[in-house]
Amino acid sequence: MVQELRGRTAVVTGASRGIGLAVAEALTAAGARVVAAARSTSDELDTLVKAGSTRWVRADLTEPGSADRLAAEAGPGVDILVNNVGSAPARPGGFLSVTDAQWRQTVELNLFAAVAVTRALLPGMLEAGGGSIVNIGSVKAELPDPTVVDYSAAKAALANFSKALSKEFGPRGVRVNSVSPGPVETDLWIGGGGVAHTMSAAAGLRPEDVIAQAAGATVSGRFSRPSEIADLVVFLAGDRAANMLGSDIRIDGGFVPTW
Repeated sequence: MVQELRGRTAVVTGASRGIGLAVAEALTAAGARVVAAARSTSDELDTLVKAGSTRWVRADLTEPGSADRLAAEAGPGVDILVNNVGSAPARPGGFLSVTDAQWRQTVELNLFAAVAVTRALLPGMLEAGGGSIVNIGSVKAELPDPTVVDYSAAKAALANFSKALSKEFGPRGVRVNSVSPGPVETDLWIGGGGVAHTMSAAAGLRPEDVIAQAAGATVSGRFSRPSEIADLVVFLAGDRAANMLGSDIRIDGGFVPTW
């Protein structure tokens, strides 16, 4: 295997499971040293840590000062940042059911966490003369959904943030891009308490019925796998994507019916 990221250091937020874990695994396989930030670890992350190239750092990015503490734990020389942490709480009651506190919590995790961690790590990249930031967005940024209205709005803001950063810091060697998945085989969608579970309870359906409906809305007929999103992240992080700045790559099995 060609280890295209050998010698580079990456920080991945929300790295204990789902897309974040898959990204940490893929970056490690590509030769990077990975700082895996998460509120808690998992059996899978523990296995990755024991293999030697990944380090878990406890980080609740909703806590004040947590981004600066993460930057201090990561140390100097961070080359790659993957802002992955987020959540998509289902809102079967629509907009009027979502409280101010729920709005703040969703925006805090899906937007402000990326803002804070980027602000903490970007100066080091600029001093080093380069780096790559990949933000994990969602197709909901361009296909808003009232059943995840706060999440959709936060991801739209994240896409805008990514583009603005790419314009400001691309000329100084830091590339910023984003990846926008559709439905993905993660606990966020198919786990207990995930979107399928919540929406099925509200509609009087089985979770598997909701999952089948969502998969049926794609051209491929299936959810994306976390490893497929991770492969895109590795590509964007490395030199093969050296002239990609401000791009948003959609991976959704054809879920969004436009171009």
